[in-house]
Amino acid sequence: MTLPVRRLGTDGPMISVVGLGAWAIGGGWLWGWGPQDDADSISTMHRAIESGITWIDTAGVYGYGHSEEVVGRFLKELPESDRPLVFTKGGLVWNVADPTQEALRDLSPRTIRSQCEDSLRRLGVERIDLYQFHWPDETGVPVEESWDEMSRLVDEGKVRWGGVSNFDMELLRRCERQRHMDSLQPKFSAVSRRMAEETLPWARRHDNGVLCYSPMANGRLTDTFSLQSWQALPDGDWRKAWDVDELRRDLSVRDALRPVAARHGVSVAAVAVAWVLAWPGVTAAIVGARRPEQVDGWIAAADVELSRHDMAEIAQAIRHAGAGSGPERPE
Repeated sequence: MTLPVRRLGTDGPMISVVGLGAWAIGGGWLWGWGPQDDADSISTMHRAIESGITWIDTAGVYGYGHSEEVVGRFLKELPESDRPLVFTKGGLVWNVADPTQEALRDLSPRTIRSQCEDSLRRLGVERIDLYQFHWPDETGVPVEESWDEMSRLVDEGKVRWGGVSNFDMELLRRCERQRHMDSLQPKFSAVSRRMAEETLPWARRHDNGVLCYSPMANGRLTDTFSLQSWQALPDGDWRKAWDVDELRRDLSVRDALRPVAARHGVSVAAVAVAWVLAWPGVTAAIVGARRPEQVDGWIAAADVELSRHDMAEIAQAIRHAGAGSGPERPE
């Protein structure tokens, strides 16, 4: 199968408009989604590639290295010509002795380089296609020093393209003044829209790629999620800490997606992802899956074109529910 593609940034690769997110593939850790079977993870990646997806997004911290290791095992099963692009992230230092401790956000050049080397080893590749800073630094390192190290990794051939994730506008501007960012990775969904206020228009003006994560709001904008299924989540699933009132508002928006999904003949999850892809300036959406059938549930989003009427209907539902903040539809 083939999917629609868009270029990542100024001179990045052409990538499918949806990519597979490997957060949950990390299994059990502080911000994990509960137990995960590695065989299911590998089957899911096979289904994604067979469905036309051309890239996988992971991170060193997911499962404290486990997600990258599983992705590496998957890559070894494929001929090199059939391998997807692999995007990963670094800059979070976890405590092996105490996995319940929050990871330190450290973008010092030494940490960036050592974590890049660790990711190369776990993934079993000679070069990372897109390497990203996962979160802003909290140790006092100027972002210019961090971005200089990313530039060196690119110049040395260890990384093809460099990007950032979860950066505010000040940090984005400081990086862009120093060297063009190939991509930025913000959180974006119908119930989490703040990045559309300033970040998305700015990235569009500067021709930065934009890879949006959590387009289905971590499961809340999917067909079968409910208060009951939320309460039944296993221990170790970080979503159990959600606020119930916020969840109710988001589920109200999800319910409003049902008639839109029916008109297009797709799932609610596919509409949630298509809503993200409808915004000018968005390159692609990172969509998670733990089993092959979950890929089947949202892959149609790549070909859904929401109309003005669809977007207006969803915007009205967002306002009525009072879910999230930020623009409700593109201008």
